[in-house]
Amino acid sequence: MESRGFAVRVAHDVEQAVWMAQEDPPEFALVDLNMPGVSGLALVQRLKQIDDKTCVVVLTGYASIATAIEAIKLGATHYLTKPLRTEEILAAFNRVEPKVNVPINEDPMRISQLEWEHIQKTLLEHKGNVSATAKALGMHRRTLQRRLSKRPATT
Repeated sequence: MESRGFAVRVAHDVEQAVWMAQEDPPEFALVDLNMPGVSGLALVQRLKQIDDKTCVVVLTGYASIATAIEAIKLGATHYLTKPLRTEEILAAFNRVEPKVNVPINEDPMRISQLEWEHIQKTLLEHKGNVSATAKALGMHRRTLQRRLSKRPATT
C-alpha cells in the first residue's frame, strides 16, 4: 500500500488501532475481521464513532452473511474475502457507489456452508460468547471451538 501512495500504520489489536485513530483519524482503514482479542467488528464501530468519514474495508478469510451484514450495519464501506489482490482493496477504497450488476449465484449453498452461516449468526446474537453460543446450539463448547477454527468448504 505504501508503494501505491498510502501512509501505512499498523495496529495489532482493536485497542491499539483505536488509540492510533484517536490521535490521527485515518481516511482509509483496512480491518481484518479476525483480530487478537475483540473482533474487528468492534473496531469498525469505533472507527466510525471517531470519524464518520473514514472509509472502512473489512477483510476476512472466514466470510459469512451474518458478519457481512453486521459489518455494513456498523459502517463498513465494503466487506472483502481473502485471498485478494491489492487492486481489489484499492477499488473498494475508491468505489463509493454500490455495484448493482453483481451476478447472483443460483447454486444452493453446501450443507457445511449453511452450518457455518448458522453458527456465525448465533455467535453474533451472543456477542461472540462461545460458551453461550454452544449452549444455544446444543453442542459442547470444545466442539464449537473446533468448528470455528476450520474454514468452511465453499465449493
